[in-house]
Amino acid sequence: MKKVIELKNISKSFDGETVLDHIDLDIYDNEFLTLLGPSGCGKTTTLRIIGGFETADEGDVIFMGENISSFPPHKRNVNTVFQRYALFPHLNVFENVAFPLREKKTPKNEIETKVHEMLDLVALTGFDKRSVSTLSGGQQQRVAIARALISHPKVLLLDEPLAALDLKLRKDMQQELKNIQKTTGITFVFVTHDQEEALSMSDTVVVMSEGQIQQIGTPIDVYNEPTNAFVADFIGESNILDGIMLADRKVSFSGHIFECVDAGFGEKEPVDVVVRPEDVDIVSEEKGMLRGIVTSVTFKGVHYEIIVDINGFKWMIQTTDFVDVDEHIGLYIEPDAIHIMKKSKYSGMFGDYSSFSNELDELSDAESEIEE
Repeated sequence: MKKVIELKNISKSFDGETVLDHIDLDIYDNEFLTLLGPSGCGKTTTLRIIGGFETADEGDVIFMGENISSFPPHKRNVNTVFQRYALFPHLNVFENVAFPLREKKTPKNEIETKVHEMLDLVALTGFDKRSVSTLSGGQQQRVAIARALISHPKVLLLDEPLAALDLKLRKDMQQELKNIQKTTGITFVFVTHDQEEALSMSDTVVVMSEGQIQQIGTPIDVYNEPTNAFVADFIGESNILDGIMLADRKVSFSGHIFECVDAGFGEKEPVDVVVRPEDVDIVSEEKGMLRGIVTSVTFKGVHYEIIVDINGFKWMIQTTDFVDVDEHIGLYIEPDAIHIMKKSKYSGMFGDYSSFSNELDELSDAESEIEE
């Protein structure tokens, strides 16, 4: 695939605080790429540097082989959909969408044709005369997308455009956006802090933390093969344990030696071990590789979320099998459910689910004090 955008050694600081720390990123033609991370990780700043709304302190933005680092936003073949849409309240739907073409002095009949094409694309046919102030949040967002797409930019930047929508509408719009991207063939660069949103929509996920890129990969790769404890914890739920790699495909953790599928680590090398909650099987205590006591059970609709205390470490397990609080159970873990990671600066920062139980204990203690 052809590179559309290259970010080379990009750094940015605000008031002496580093927001982006020498990042490199390639974005490809017809790609749906998502910048994912917590607040303050640098994802929106990265987007704004691509769009020309911020200037990097160091590094270059290359667009289709040309250095555009000094170009203002209107000189870049890039459009942006902001979180608050920025529609013109005094203009109807048709005129909001037509605005970029009117600015370019496009012929009237061509504007008419293109606006109706865009409204059809975003499922707003027949809404052209409506005031934007009467539209729902999802409809306003579609108008903003149509307006951004009508001039056929090479790249569309989307800064958390679904954040203001309710859950059901947000999920509907995720699928809509993906379909629009595939239909138009335009490269989408999407910013979100929502892991599920990133995994369900993207061709490529870029996980960021503290101004640095932690991992770039497909949603499946990032979920199944996280590079460090931060990525494993941020992308879905994870049990992250200290382990020792005894040999290729053999690791020790939680007082047990497990077969795994990873190799290439040093003998007796300390490692981080990730086991996803949905990959653990509950068995009888005598059949378990590990044994523990259930401390909490939460019904989540599709499955139960179970916290199990194993020698003081609180595991999360997601299962359709019901077990009760205080029940003694065994855990069985297949080799391919165990993922081994190198130790990193994030090691020890994430891991068990003690807070699930401790919060309840603290509430109980507080209630006891009030009663006394």
